[in-house]
Amino acid sequence: MRFQALHILALVTSASAFTVQQPTILPSTATRAGSTINMSQFSNDRGDEMSESISTSNSNWGKASSIASALSTSALLWSASAQNALADSPDWGLFEGRTGSLLHPIMMFLMLGYSIWTALLGFNWRRQRTMGDEISALKKTLPDLQGAKTVTEALSAAKSAESVDTARVNTLQTALDVEREVEALQKERKALAAANPRDQHFAQGALLAFLGTAFAIEGPLNTYARAGKLFPGPHLYAGAGLVVLWALAAACVPAMQKGSDTARSVHIGANVAGIGLFAWQVTTGLPILFKVIEFTKWP
Repeated sequence: MRFQALHILALVTSASAFTVQQPTILPSTATRAGSTINMSQFSNDRGDEMSESISTSNSNWGKASSIASALSTSALLWSASAQNALADSPDWGLFEGRTGSLLHPIMMFLMLGYSIWTALLGFNWRRQRTMGDEISALKKTLPDLQGAKTVTEALSAAKSAESVDTARVNTLQTALDVEREVEALQKERKALAAANPRDQHFAQGALLAFLGTAFAIEGPLNTYARAGKLFPGPHLYAGAGLVVLWALAAACVPAMQKGSDTARSVHIGANVAGIGLFAWQVTTGLPILFKVIEFTKWP
C-alpha cells in the first residue's frame, strides 16, 4: 500500500506541474471615468507586461517540472527496489516446510531423555567419587583385628583360641555386618569405575550444551521463516531460560575440577532446574506442534 501511495503522489505531482493557467483576454477598448483610452498604447504596455509574465511563468513551470520529474523518478526507483527486494526473499525450501518444522520438536524430545541420562551419569560419578569417604568411615568402626586381614579371619582366630574371649567374639560377630557393607561398597565402586561415568558425563554434557543451544536457536529461526514473526510466550521464555542454565552449569566445570564443592552444588542445581524447565517447555510446545502439523505440508 505504501508503494501504491507513492505512485499516486508522483502522478499527481507530475500532472499539477503540467497544468498551464489560461491568460486573461483584455477588451480592445476600455472606458475609465467617461473617457476613451488609446488602446494601441495600452496594448503595447500590456504586451510588454504579458511577455515578461509569460517568461517568468515559463521559468517557474520549468523548475516545477524538474522537481516533479525528480520526485516521480525517485518514487518509481524506490518502489522498484522494494518490490525487487520482496521478490528476492529467500526460499527456505525444506527448512520452512513440515520436515524442517518438525526437526525442532523431535530433537527437543530426544534431548530431554538425553538430559536425564546425562544427569544419571553425573550422579553415578558423584557416587563413585564420594564412596571412598564412606568406606573409610565404616572401616574406622571396625574393632582391632590383631593382624588378621578380615573380620571373618579375626573371628575364627578368636573362637579357636585356648581362652575364648566372649566379649571379643561378640564384637567381631557384630563387625561382620559392617565388613559385608564395606565389601558391597567396594564392589559397587569397582563397577562404577569400569563404566567410567566421569568421562561419559563430561562428553554427553558438552554435546548436550552444543545441540541444545543450536536447536534452541533453530526453533525461532524456523518459526520466523514460516510466519515472518516470533510469538513470545511461555515456550520461548522457557527455552531461553534453559539455555542460560546450561551455560551456568558449563561455567562451573573449571571450579569443579579444582575441588570446589560450591561449584558442584551450583552445577547440580542448575542441571536439575534445567531438566524441570525442559519438561515444562515440552508440555508448552505440544500445542505449537499440533499447529505446525495442521498448517504445514510435506516436505
